Amino acid sequence: MSKTILSVDDSKSIRDMIGFTLQPKGYDVIGAGDGLEGIAALKANKVNLVVCDLNMPNMNGLEMVRKVREDRSFDGIPIVMLTTEAQKEKMLAAKEAGAAGWLVKPFDEAKLVSVVNKMIGGAQ
Repeated sequence: MSKTILSVDDSKSIRDMIGFTLQPKGYDVIGAGDGLEGIAALKANKVNLVVCDLNMPNMNGLEMVRKVREDRSFDGIPIVMLTTEAQKEKMLAAKEAGAAGWLVKPFDEAKLVSVVNKMIGGAQ
């Protein structure tokens, strides 16, 4: 059974790119357009890892990470921030909130695959 990645980004093209990158490696990829949709998708699906943008409408990525970490049913699900932001203080805030990793857009496809594989041990 394939592992499921939740891509949370307000840009459909970024969500699509994450899918185009990870699906050929054997992952199932589902998408959400903001943090609120992301939390709903987490509740509705068995998700193994979240790739989350920082700057989104309704609920930003940092708020989503905090909400996810408050809910014990999501313990053990790594969250990787994927954002245009490269400021150290934002990276630290995300780490303190419970994010497990940080990648900067535009992302290197091989790096994304490597980080995902490392965090959840491959697609199967």
